[in-house]
Amino acid sequence: MNQLRNAVWMKERGHSVVFLGVKDSPVVKAAMAAGLATIAIHRHKKYYDFNSGRALSKILETEGVSHLIIRDTRDMSVSVIAKRRCSHKVHLSYFMEMQLGVKKTHLLHSIRFRNIDLWSCPLNYLADQVRTMTRFSKDKIVVIPSGLDLAKATSSLSTMEARLEMDLPLDKQIFGLAGRFDAQKGQLLLLEALAMTQNPNSVVCLLGEPTLGEGEVYSRQITAFIDGNNLNERVFIRPFRSDVSTFFRAVDAFVMASKAETFGMVTIESMACGTPILASNAGGSPEILEFGKIGTLFTPMDAHALADAMSNFIEHPERVSAQDLIQASQHYSHVKVCSAVESALRITNY
Repeated sequence: MNQLRNAVWMKERGHSVVFLGVKDSPVVKAAMAAGLATIAIHRHKKYYDFNSGRALSKILETEGVSHLIIRDTRDMSVSVIAKRRCSHKVHLSYFMEMQLGVKKTHLLHSIRFRNIDLWSCPLNYLADQVRTMTRFSKDKIVVIPSGLDLAKATSSLSTMEARLEMDLPLDKQIFGLAGRFDAQKGQLLLLEALAMTQNPNSVVCLLGEPTLGEGEVYSRQITAFIDGNNLNERVFIRPFRSDVSTFFRAVDAFVMASKAETFGMVTIESMACGTPILASNAGGSPEILEFGKIGTLFTPMDAHALADAMSNFIEHPERVSAQDLIQASQHYSHVKVCSAVESALRITNY
């Protein structure tokens, strides 16, 4: 979806954009609905899919594509094949979305990476990973954060209006977590911390639901924990909503409880709404929160540490002002991000 948002923004800035995605996938349907020129392709193999690479090169030639941007490592091999086969020069960029789990210094990795013209990382710690865990050329690495349309990410609703719209209590301290129901997102961790606080004025709002065909077991674990710990009056589960800013306006603090979120778009969305953040001290959260300057960091996957962070927030809710958070979110403005992308790709904003 980051790829789709960037494609839409680049089109709005006057660029000719063609969006490629797997046939009948949700992102292709969304791209078509957004009015992008869209080409549906078949799912390819991760490595050495020469037929798909040949087909992709024909698309690049037919569409006159000068810059090919990918965000998934599974697209690297086929894109390199297409670039090498294409009759005209194609600038290939990889915009990193996930951390490097292991070193990528094998000869085959290095050969593939040589054909990538730009490796963009959303945060500095990821750029450091690329420098130390690959043999990719250091002068081709840039740091460009994922962007957010700040005008659309905020809400004019007051906290009371947002709570009324979401049917949440008006007189409680609400800690919120947004995301699909998945063990990696940490909903159970937040509930465990809530039970430890034993403060009836502190409640939790979980915004999300299980992914279709996945997550049902974890969802049942959440329900069982709520029932088993008498938290029915302190936990409110609401389905995901497109106007997520209403959720951020309704809660007193947003909790990023993932073990190690690579970037965390929801963290940026919370900042744009001026909503304080409690986050795991791992992944991209420390850098986004300026290593604790504009947010609270707690030990990952430690319910006691999260409970302490929640209690401290209740006692000192004013530690970080809403204005400081909103100001910090300006760094992720899609206007600035698009300008940085254009500069890195050396293309003109018409």
